[in-house]
Amino acid sequence: MPLGERGPWDKSESRYCGVETDFSDDVPHLISFNLALGGFDFIVAPLMDPSYRPSLVQKNESVSNVMPVAGSDLVLSPSQWSSHVVGKISSWIDLDSYDDTLRLDSETTLKQEIAWASHLSLQACLIPIPKGASCANYARCVNQILQGLSNMQLWLRIPLVHADDDPEEMKSDCWNDYWELWNSFRLLCEHHSQLYVVLDIPSSLPSENSIGRWFGESVKAVVLNTDCFLTNARGYPCLSRRHQKLISGFFNHSIQIVVSGKALHKLPGGSSGSADLHSNKNVDSVQKHPLRVYLDYVGYLYQKMDPLPEQERFELGYRDFLQSPLQPLMDNLEAQTYETFEKDTVKYLQYQRAVAKALIDRVPDDNASAVTMVLMVVGAGRGPLVRASLQAAEETGRRLKVYAVEKNPNAVVTLHSLVKLEGWENFVTIVSSDMRYWDAPEKADILVSELLGSFGDNELSPECLDGAQRFLKEDGISIPTSYTSFIQPITASKLYNDVKSHKDLVHFETAYVVKLHSVAKLAPSQPVFTFTHPAPSMEIDNRRYKKLNFEIPNDTGSVMVHGFAGYFNAILYQDVHLGIEPSTATPNMFSWFPIFFPLRKPICVQPGSALEVHFWRCVGSTKVWYEWCVASPCPSPVHNTNGRSYWVGL
Repeated sequence: MPLGERGPWDKSESRYCGVETDFSDDVPHLISFNLALGGFDFIVAPLMDPSYRPSLVQKNESVSNVMPVAGSDLVLSPSQWSSHVVGKISSWIDLDSYDDTLRLDSETTLKQEIAWASHLSLQACLIPIPKGASCANYARCVNQILQGLSNMQLWLRIPLVHADDDPEEMKSDCWNDYWELWNSFRLLCEHHSQLYVVLDIPSSLPSENSIGRWFGESVKAVVLNTDCFLTNARGYPCLSRRHQKLISGFFNHSIQIVVSGKALHKLPGGSSGSADLHSNKNVDSVQKHPLRVYLDYVGYLYQKMDPLPEQERFELGYRDFLQSPLQPLMDNLEAQTYETFEKDTVKYLQYQRAVAKALIDRVPDDNASAVTMVLMVVGAGRGPLVRASLQAAEETGRRLKVYAVEKNPNAVVTLHSLVKLEGWENFVTIVSSDMRYWDAPEKADILVSELLGSFGDNELSPECLDGAQRFLKEDGISIPTSYTSFIQPITASKLYNDVKSHKDLVHFETAYVVKLHSVAKLAPSQPVFTFTHPAPSMEIDNRRYKKLNFEIPNDTGSVMVHGFAGYFNAILYQDVHLGIEPSTATPNMFSWFPIFFPLRKPICVQPGSALEVHFWRCVGSTKVWYEWCVASPCPSPVHNTNGRSYWVGL
C-alpha cells in the first residue's frame, strides 16, 4: 500500500515503495510475501535463474533449451506483472568483458531477459551497473534494444559515489565519478527518453553540490540499502539528517524508494533476516516481514513532509511543461489568461505599494486635497492595475485622474463594465488604443504598466514604454522604473528530451516558459540585460549584448548543461521590487514562470572549467529576438541566428 497521502492532490509516484528480492521460481509467493505481508508496492526481482549461461546450454545437449525464467507468464495476470514487478536483469552480465564467451553470453542474456520482460508487459527493467572502465558495447546493445521498445523503460543502476568524497569506494579500474559513467552511457544511447537512472544510496553521502546535479537527471528510483540505517535509542532503524533530507528531496521529485539488503536491526519480539525469506514456503503467516520496519520508517519520512502550499498545488500540472511565451503585441489575450493573472494578489499589492510611495513623493500632505495627479495605466487589461492605483490613492489620501489605455477591444468591453460597476466614471477615462500610437490629451505624472515577461524584456516592455514615454512629464515616474534579466546554467534532462522529441531545429532555438522542477541549478544566476524607464536618452537603442562566465563549484564534479534558466527582477519604485530571480524572488507570486533557453547539443563541463556564455537581444523593423551560444569549454553554434526560429513580433 502507498506510503501515505498528503492530500487529495498527492498523485506522486514516490508514494510507492519497492523492495529488491532474490531470484525465486515462485513469483506468486514472492508477491504475496513482499506485498501482502511486507506492505511494499512492488518488487524488483530477477527474471532469470542467475546460474543460466547460454553457452553452457549450447554445449550440453542434455540441458533443456527452455529459458529458466521465474515462472510462466500465466502465474500472474498481465496487470499484476505490470503494476507489481520491475524486472531485474542478471547482475553477472559484462558486455565489455575481454572474455569473448562472457561477453557473448551477456549480450544474449540481456536481450533474452528484456524480451521476456516485454512479453510480460513490465513497465521497467533494472539493468546492472557497467563493469570496468568501458561501457561502449553495453550501451550499444542497450541502445539497440531501446529502438525496439514501445513503452517499457530501462533503469541503469549507478552508485551515488564521488571519488573525492569516498576514495575507498573506488577501484583503480573504475570511474572517479560515477556521474561520468552515467553521462557516457546516456550519450552513447543518444539521450534516449526511455533510459533512466537508479541511484544506489551509500551510507556516506557525497557533497551537497555533487548530489544536487542528479536532480536534473532522469532519476526514476533510488535503492536504499539497510546498511545506510542507523539505530535510534529504542533500537529501531533511522537515517542521518543528511539522508533524511536527501530522501525528502527524492519524494518531492516523484522518485521512488526501493529498500534492499538484509535486516540488520534485531527488534524486541521481532525477527531479522532478508527479503529472500520467501524461499521458506512455510513462513508463519503472523511473522512480520524482515524489512517491514525499514518500510515503516520510509513511510514515516513521507508522511512527516510539509503539505504543499496552495500555490504549488496549483502549479503541479505545469511542472516541467514547456509553453510558448506570449506574443502580447501580435495577439490579444483571452479572458481565461486575464483571469489567471488577476488572481495574483501579491503582484497587485506590490504595484499598490509602489503607486502609494510615488503619490506621497509627488504630493506633499498639505497639498493632498488640492492637487490631482494624472496617472496612466498603459496595457490596462481588464483593470487590475486601475484598481490597485485607485486603492493607493485612497490609502494615501491623494486625488487621482486615471487614463486606462488598452489595445485589446475585448478587454475594453470589460473595462467599461468595471468602471460603471465601481462608479469610477468621474476619474477614470478608458482609451481603446495601442499605447505606441495614442496621442494623449495631457502629460502624465505617473506611468504604470505590467508588460514584463519571464525574462523581463521578452514581451517587449522596452519597445512599448519607449513609445509611451512621450506622454510622461519630464520629471514623471514610470512604474516599473527598471528591470534586469538573469540567466543560470541548468541540467534539465526532461526538458531537453521534450525539445528533442520534435526532431527539428526550430524547437531547439525557441525559448519556453516553464515551471522548473526536475532541474539542477549549476551556478548562481547572473544579470544579463537592464532597461530603465523613462529612458535617459532620446536616442533609444534596445539592442543588447552580454558575455557571462559561470564557475561550477569544484565539489560538484562534472555536469551536463542542457540550457539556461532565465528570470527577471524589476524595481517598481524605490525599494518596492517584483521578480522571480531565485535569490530575491517575490514570495507567493505566480504570474511568471522562468524561461528556458535550450542548447541544441548539451555541453559537458568538467570541475574547475569556466562556462563562457554569450547572449544577444536583437531588434529588427518587425520583430525582436534573442541569440545565444556557449564559447567555452567547447563552442556551440549560435542559436536562433536572425530570429529564424523564434521571435516576438512588434
